[in-house]
Amino acid sequence: MPRRIFGSFVEHLGRCVYNGIYEPGHPTADADGFRGDVLALVRELGVTTVRYPGGNFVSSYRWEDGVGPVDERPARLDLAWHSLETNAFGLDEFMRWVAKADVDPIMAVNLGTRGTAEAVDLLEYANHRGGSHLADKRRDNGAVDPYGIRLWCLGNEMDGPWQVGQRSATEYGRLAAQTAKAMRRFDPDLELVACGSSHLGMPTFGSWERDVLTEAYDDVDLISLHAYYQPVDDDLASFLASAEDMDRYIDAVTAIADSVGAIRRSTKKIMIAFDEWNVWYQSAAPSTPPSGEDWPFAPPLLEDHYSVADAVVVGGLLISLLRHSDRVSAACQAQLVNVIAPIMTETGGAAWRQTIFHPFARTARHAQGTVLDVLRDGSTTTTERYGEVDAVDAVSTWDDTTGEMTVFLVNRALDEPAGVTIDITGAQVDDIIECVTVGGTDLHAKNTADGPDHAEPRPNDTARGADASVELTLPPASWTMLRLRAIDTTA
Repeated sequence: MPRRIFGSFVEHLGRCVYNGIYEPGHPTADADGFRGDVLALVRELGVTTVRYPGGNFVSSYRWEDGVGPVDERPARLDLAWHSLETNAFGLDEFMRWVAKADVDPIMAVNLGTRGTAEAVDLLEYANHRGGSHLADKRRDNGAVDPYGIRLWCLGNEMDGPWQVGQRSATEYGRLAAQTAKAMRRFDPDLELVACGSSHLGMPTFGSWERDVLTEAYDDVDLISLHAYYQPVDDDLASFLASAEDMDRYIDAVTAIADSVGAIRRSTKKIMIAFDEWNVWYQSAAPSTPPSGEDWPFAPPLLEDHYSVADAVVVGGLLISLLRHSDRVSAACQAQLVNVIAPIMTETGGAAWRQTIFHPFARTARHAQGTVLDVLRDGSTTTTERYGEVDAVDAVSTWDDTTGEMTVFLVNRALDEPAGVTIDITGAQVDDIIECVTVGGTDLHAKNTADGPDHAEPRPNDTARGADASVELTLPPASWTMLRLRAIDTTA
């Protein structure tokens, strides 16, 4: 199972960077200005990778602005989010931060207002050991060793009319292929991500993926997917089944990529980078940035406050990602702090876990080893958007080094508990280690700075194991994690 599924995303948007991960003067800030309380929560969350610096922001970003002496860096107008970018935090700060957070970087390059030359310059600055102008500049800026960034995103949402530098599929595909070829002249083993459609509802979805990969199939390794979910018209039943949409999206893009490969008679498989996903209440907090003569610094933008129902949906989306881990080799929940995020902060004050923090942290910590194919046979529930769907969605992982099996389940029925029997024929249940549930009661409860633990996972004491099966009850509208120790009887 690729551990990169448990990635996150940091963009220069709102308070994600400034007064989020970076706040000099905060009581917990270290010598680099990084908030210690946020770093501790990031480690607890279990994030494995972080994509940076965007997002829409990257499409007009000059990476050179964010390196060198801070007092010499230019302030710029950020066209993506109509904000003032001071550039006090840039690539070098980000790389110091990921080292302290113990995560791997994913770097995006600007193919909106810039192109191949600037991408190769950034690669040289970041990854060359020394002896060239840009590598020596990095060394002069304090980073003697190269950063060794392995995974690179070739632009962001290039089909979006909101994007600075929007392009047609053919234009973008040719630019992505050209940039990829140039970057591979420096390092042929880089992993490169081409932009897929900005979301499944784009008018050009499908044809965009086909045309981009027709141009760039031989030069890239992954194609990106982005998806955000929210209740529509108070349809909570469909919202709880959002993983149905994610399943179909992944399956569709996989089929398109494979069809291009088949036409090319290629044995290569294009993998999926689901590098933006989350619950996002776009109708309540529109993504259109402010306008006018005022260009504020780090304004509060897209600061959704999540409910227990949102946490159940996030748990279900993680099940979908795990289920498709044979093709999804990287994923990033967007974003990490303050902006549609599992971690919230008060400027100068507290940091706390949002409800969606808990299913992510538990899944990242305990989904280890091999993802198992779960055959579901049970009742269904009716949704307005997706029709009849399985009432219980599930996925399981098996760690053969510890003999631990973990099962992640969502009961998508709004009003009915679900009795579940987990058949693990071929293994003997040795011990039920833990069973915890989020949801089932007060789906509208939210965590706050004053009440940060309203949605903590609570023990589910219904789990009973005997021989080769476990029985448990799932409350309505809930996410559950069951950990058990098993003995393989087929060996």
